[in-house]
Amino acid sequence: MATAIEPSSQSQAPSQASLLTASLIGAVYVLAAIAVVLYAVPAIWSQFVGDAFAGNDLLEVSLKALLKVGAIGALAWFGISLIGSNPPKGLRGGVFLIAVLVLFTLFVVCWIGTSVSGASGQIFTAIVGGALVFGTIKLLTSPRGKRWMISLEEQGWFSTKSYKRVLGLRVRRLTILGILLLLGSGIYSMASQGLLPDNWTINLPFTQQEGAAEGTLKPFTLLTDAKYMVPVILIGLVIWFAYRAVNVPTFAEFLIATEAEMNKVSWTSRKRLAQDTVVVLVTTILMALFLLAVDLFWGWLLSTNLVGVLPPKSTNKQQAGAVEAAKW
Repeated sequence: MATAIEPSSQSQAPSQASLLTASLIGAVYVLAAIAVVLYAVPAIWSQFVGDAFAGNDLLEVSLKALLKVGAIGALAWFGISLIGSNPPKGLRGGVFLIAVLVLFTLFVVCWIGTSVSGASGQIFTAIVGGALVFGTIKLLTSPRGKRWMISLEEQGWFSTKSYKRVLGLRVRRLTILGILLLLGSGIYSMASQGLLPDNWTINLPFTQQEGAAEGTLKPFTLLTDAKYMVPVILIGLVIWFAYRAVNVPTFAEFLIATEAEMNKVSWTSRKRLAQDTVVVLVTTILMALFLLAVDLFWGWLLSTNLVGVLPPKSTNKQQAGAVEAAKW
């Protein structure tokens, strides 16, 4: 007997190779977009605008920041259009994971390369860099790498959609406010204390600065106007983190359950709260007076001649006076 088989409407999970290839292309695009925003935009500004705003640093930085934001928006729109309406599952997580691993490898190599010197230091830096590259490739081509890519995307860090947005609104908003106050105070402290340089530069390993002493590495400007741009970038990341943190499914379910339990609490009225407060304060004062009276009574009783456990108060005063006279 023939049986009709209905084709499944669910999308199949992408293979390891296709997801890795798409994520690699996306990571290259993201890193290229970062290079455009950090280097191409300042180069265009210096070439066509130059010193037109010399003497007004705040206006110059503001206009340059607006130009960078516009470039970010245009590049983000173009990247989203390239992804399409039905991207492979885990693509956004894969792009983020690859970009973070590449930047981490570069920063570690630069840090080690500038911390050690000589031929042995360069050899050690190359070995560490090769080990990091090998570990990155090994991770990305393993099933664990695919699971991490899909898990990062399923948590919703790269989506603007809300998770059960009508539930737990009060607790979610308070959580967002707490994250903003906590991390925002750190950003304010860092900016107000002058910990940020005007330009963020790093030394490149395996390079030699022209006209300098041997062993002097060539500097590279990583971010111009760092004292203005770093707080702006951190504020944007903090706002996004605070918004997405309360929409991570596991954490969002915890917040929703917390608000549900808080709604079950029977809160007392204002009048009853005032009455209970008065009762507590009066009881505390009466207990303090009672303990004071008991302490004075037992102190007097134990210092009398009848009991004689404690020395009389007059004797204590005479001894204190003798000690003071001996000091003088």
